[in-house]
Parts: sequence; C-alpha cells; structure tokens
Amino acid sequence: MSESPNLSTRTYTFLFTDLEGSTQLWEHYPQAMKPALARHDEILRQAVELSNGQIIKTTGDGLHAYFISVMDGINACLNAQRNLALEPWGETGPLKVRMGLHVGEAQPRGGDFYGSAVNRAARLMSAAHGGQVLISTTAANLVRDLLEGDISLQDLGEHRLKDLDRSEHIFQLIHHDLIADFPPIISLDYRPNNLPAQLTPLIGRASELAEIIAQIKSERTRILTLTGPGGIGKTRLSLQVSAELIDFFENGIYFVDLAPIRDPESVPAAIAQIVGVEESSHRPPLEEIKTQLKSKSMLLLLDNFEQVTTAAPMISELMNACPRLKALVTSREALHIRGEFIYPVPPLDLPEADFGEPGANHFESYEAVQLFAERAKAVKHDFNLDGENARIVAEICMRLDGLPLAIELAAARTRLFPPEALLKRLENRLNILSGGASDLPDRQQTLRNAIDWSYELLDNGEKSLFMLLSVFTGGFSFEAVEEVQDRIDLPDFTRMDILDGLTSLDEKSLISRMNRENGEIRLRMLETIREYAQDKLGAYPEFETAVQIADAEYFAEFTRNKWEYLIGSEREAGLAALSAEIENIRTAWRYWVAKKDLEYLSKFVDSLWLLYDVRGWYHATVNLTNELLEVLSAVPSTPERVQQEIVLQTSLSRALLAIKGYTPEVEQAYKRAIELWQKEGEIPEIFPVLRGLTAFYTYLGKFEKSTAIAKKILSLAESRHDEGMLVEGHMVLGYSLAFLDDLNLGLEHLEKGIALYDPNKSSSQRF
Repeated sequence: MSESPNLSTRTYTFLFTDLEGSTQLWEHYPQAMKPALARHDEILRQAVELSNGQIIKTTGDGLHAYFISVMDGINACLNAQRNLALEPWGETGPLKVRMGLHVGEAQPRGGDFYGSAVNRAARLMSAAHGGQVLISTTAANLVRDLLEGDISLQDLGEHRLKDLDRSEHIFQLIHHDLIADFPPIISLDYRPNNLPAQLTPLIGRASELAEIIAQIKSERTRILTLTGPGGIGKTRLSLQVSAELIDFFENGIYFVDLAPIRDPESVPAAIAQIVGVEESSHRPPLEEIKTQLKSKSMLLLLDNFEQVTTAAPMISELMNACPRLKALVTSREALHIRGEFIYPVPPLDLPEADFGEPGANHFESYEAVQLFAERAKAVKHDFNLDGENARIVAEICMRLDGLPLAIELAAARTRLFPPEALLKRLENRLNILSGGASDLPDRQQTLRNAIDWSYELLDNGEKSLFMLLSVFTGGFSFEAVEEVQDRIDLPDFTRMDILDGLTSLDEKSLISRMNRENGEIRLRMLETIREYAQDKLGAYPEFETAVQIADAEYFAEFTRNKWEYLIGSEREAGLAALSAEIENIRTAWRYWVAKKDLEYLSKFVDSLWLLYDVRGWYHATVNLTNELLEVLSAVPSTPERVQQEIVLQTSLSRALLAIKGYTPEVEQAYKRAIELWQKEGEIPEIFPVLRGLTAFYTYLGKFEKSTAIAKKILSLAESRHDEGMLVEGHMVLGYSLAFLDDLNLGLEHLEKGIALYDPNKSSSQRF
C-alpha cells in the first residue's frame, strides 16, 4: 500500500477476510487450489476496489483492506460474498470466506495501519464462519439508518473475542443472496473455558503465538512448557494462545493457577476443582481426573508450575491416561518429563543498539516500544510517540532488555516523569520500577518481587552461584565461572558443581544462552536480573569482595595468556576470544585501576592495545592509556617507570591522532614522551616517539621541525649501532629534506637507507 499524503490518525473502516479450511483444501487439492485461490483473490480485490476501498496487504489466504465510508465496506463484503457464492469452483468445491468489519481510529505507517481498531477487525473475522460477515457495534451504529433494500443486520448479542480484554456486541450482515444460518460464532463463549478477562490487549508476540499454536496443534505435542524469567510475559502469552485455540478443543480450555500452591500433592486437587471433576471418597483426585477426562478433548493451562515441579510426573501420568488431553505449562524451568516440548519465551523485539537517528515511525515497529507507548497512554492520555521522544523510549526499552513487566512498570512512571527524566533514573532499574497495578499478584508488584519469586526457590548452592554470576558482564563461559569459583576460599562458601549449577539456573530462566558463531556455549543474565543478583551479593560483603578479586585475577590471567595467540599463527582466534570477553576484561581492568596495581594492569596492556588497534577502538585506547598514566602518577619515579610512561604517551598520541587528527593534543603527548626521554637518557622506546613526531610535523608542513627530529633519529641510531633505525633515520631525513627543496641531499639519504635495508634487521615497533 502506498500512503496518501492526507492519511493521518483518523477514523477508518477496516475489513479482514480469511478462507475457511484452507489448510485442508491445500492438502487435498494442491493443484486445483492454485487457480482457485487466484480467482478468490481477484474477486475480493474487485469487490474492494469497486467499493472505493484499498487493499493494505494480503494475510495468508485473506486480505486486509480499509475504506473511508462504512457503507462502502458493507457493500464490498456483500458483493464479495455474492460473487464467491456464484463462482463455479470445480474440484475444490465452494470457497467459503469469513469476514470482519470494524470502525475506529488508526494511524497509517510504513505501508500498514497500527492501532486497536485494526486488531478488533481481525478478531471479528476470526470469530466468523465461512460465508459469514460479522460487524462491530461501532460500525453497525453508523450504517443502521443507511441500509436499504434487502440489506439488514442481525443482532448476535455480546461475546468475548479472543483478545481477552473486552467483550463486543456483534451483528451479522443479512441479505437474501447470503447464507443466513451459521453455528454459534467462534468467540470465547464457543467452548467451555474459564480464561480470565484481561484489562489490556496483548502487544506484539505474533510470531511466538503462531509458533506455539502450531506446536500445540501438532499430533506429536502433548505437553508444551513456556519457560522464561519472571516478568517475561509467560502467563499473558499462554492465555492468548489458549484464547486462539478455543475452537480446537471440543471440551474446552481450563486455566489452573498454581501460584498459591506449595505442596505438589495438591496439584491434582487444584486441577479437579477447576475442570469440575468431583472428588471421590474412595479414589485419589488424580485417578478421578483420569477417569472423567479419559475421552475429553481438552487443554489444561497450568500456570506457575515452578514451585511444584516435583508434581511433573503426575502430569505425564495424566497425559498417558487421557489421549485427547493436552497441557500448556508456564514455568521458570522445564518439567523434565517425557514428551515435553520446551519453548523459551524471548524478550520483546528491540531496536539495534546503534540505531542512529531514525524517526518515530521506525521505532513504533518494535514490540517493546509499542508496549511502552500503549501502557504510557493508559496512565497519561495525551502521551504519544513523536520525533522527540521515540528514540528515548526505544533506549528505555533497551535498558530494560525488552522485559514486558519491566517496560510496563517503567511506562506507569510516565504519569510523573517524562521519558527523558525516566531514562536518567533507570540507572537503578530495581528501585524506580515499583508500584505495579494493585490488582496484580504480589510477585508482580515490583520487578524485584518478580525476580524474588525465582530466587527464593533456589537452594543455597544455587543462590551462591547466582550471586557469583552477577560479577560477569556481557555474558560468560563455563570455564570462566569454574575458574572464578575455584579461586574463592571462604569457610562458609557453598561450592557447586558448575555444570549442574548452570544447567539448573538455565532451566529456572535466571540465565539464558547466547548465540555464538563458533558453536561455543556462552551464557548471560538479563541486565535487570544481574542487577538484582548484585544487590543480593552486596548483602554479603566478605563474599562480594572474594568474588570481585577472583574475577579480576582470572581475567587478568586470561588476557595475558591470549598474548601468545596474538603473536602466533592463531591470532584471529585470540582476537575473537578477547572480543567475546571484552566487557568482563574491562570490569577486571577497572578493578585493578582502582587498586592502582601496576603488576596486574601490566598483564592486560599488550593484548588490549593490540586488540583495540586491530578493531579500531581508539577511544578505548585513549581511556586505557589515560587510566594507566593516572596510576603511574602515584608511583615513585624510576627509569622503568619513565620508560612505561614514554610507551603510554606514544600510544596515547597514536590513538588521539586516529580520533582527532593532527591536533595540539597529539603534539603534546609526543613532547611529553620526549621530555621524559631527555630526563632519563638512554631509553629504547624513544624511537617510535621520534618517528611519530616527524610524521606529525610533516603532515602539518612544518618541515624544519621534522628535519631536526629526523637528524636526531639518525644520530641516535648511529650511536647505538642500530642498523634498522639507521635505515629509518636516513629515510625520514631524506623525505624531510626533499620537502625543504634540498632534493640532492634528500636523495642521498634515501639511497643510503635503501642500501642499508635488510628486512631481518629492521627495528621492531611495539605499537
């Protein structure tokens, strides 16, 4: 769809259509369906366009269109259904199309429309049967007095649609050319269920919904467990999945909240109570359920299973006894029973970290930003995403890892804080994100409570490991965790088998796996969970100190050990290993900077300088060098210390040159290195300084200065009998003289340099 210039947020009439039973038709008539579907598309397109409508997009075997006039939408539906009924379809038989029509405000953006009105029209369509046109109350009220001839509306009453957040009074389009009699519409009232109404619609999750629904519909799936940390949205997603499946389970869908239950033996009784199985005095609840549900086609939604995981075998036993029964489970960890399919619920999708300066339209396409905007508008009616705040909202969502609960809690704060102020306060995520809705369970009142729910279920060893992991930033490897734990020597420290511990925390969704191209297993904590773990660690100062020291020692040794790879044949592997751990390395580096420990800092320098240089991370080089210079300033002056500073000033000058060009700051760094050399005398590292300074002056056209320094290089090289530096001395002096128009003398030095050149004796440059 190409947007017209006059389209903006306003009222539109939306139509959704879908071909009923298309999957079965494709399976039975794969060849005949190709021309049939093409004709189906043509009929719908003509009906829309002849009624002044415009198709937004096709949706599988249907379409999404909009109209400015509601009556135009009614006419399009009528003409499409009439022509579909008259068409000779042949082998496939009649193609039956269901339709939904709704009116509401929406905003066109990027070739699509966004807003609750669009979702409502889609929900109406999904409630219809093939050949049926369902119309919302809003649309019906607008056309009631405009209907003429044989067109009328039949009141079907109020129904709860699959979006769970509110009911809808629904009408059916009636005309003598259309089928009038249909089964009850496919709403949440269509099958028995106890799915709780939700106060807000589900934002995003389209791909997750489709994947989970397809998996549950599969004959192979009996038990599907949604896993993820507290606040990731498992319950809300599972409820929406259940609503979408309402017409799939003949005997209904039942929601069983296990949050209040702590005794695994009470799980069968809880299920029995919800599904209406009466307890027997002579049989256990599990046996009674198996007997009464044996032939039932039913879905059990078992929510918050993590604190009763030892009841998992009962669920497996129930599935074996009831072949048409399926279970959708939400849990912080998997059930570990036979036949279980596990689906880790991901965070909401987010913009890339380096998203430049795109406008509001770009950011609104991301689910996390959509969720923030919807929830913010609920507490502050005039909140809207625009060019000024969209980028800030996107950054807030990124800071919160796309975690739905965290985003909702943050959005609730827009009542008091504009996005800019909220972003500043998010440096402490856990304290600012409090005050959830009062009707939510206690564990969801704050982000801290949400994570507490998982933490309190850990044993002592798991708690210690969980706190220990908070020291890692940017992910961690199995080896790193094992090494850090091994370095901790405290009498009360509960040591764990690392493989068992990490596996357990992964299953409990307190850590997650990261994708690595080389196949290496790497784990991470969501930043919000890591901050919680750090707070827990801070409550044990002695343990916290031991963990920090162990981490800093390990990554100092790790970085030093990579040097042999960097100067050997495995350089790329060494660089990749350092890059993967760079945030952990920097954390360890800052620890030793704070301690002003040059011995440990020296273990990082060579590898980091080379890594930063290869990667072009010159700002990182500047920061590293300035921090080292600050540490050196507290060390008594010795020839070794001065030599170290010369090296640092040279590195600093090269990094500044890459960032800022030929500026006075670069010259200042070079001159400081020369002053140190003149003070101490014979220091080999002066050659790179002098060489760099000649290049600096040559670039600026200060050839007298570059010539003077070039002569100094040659003089020092001759006095030290350094043949490699003799070559460089003649070369830099040669081109410096040439720039001063002394071509003959310049050529003479260049020829001497060429004559002396021996690649095996050329001087090495540390930087």
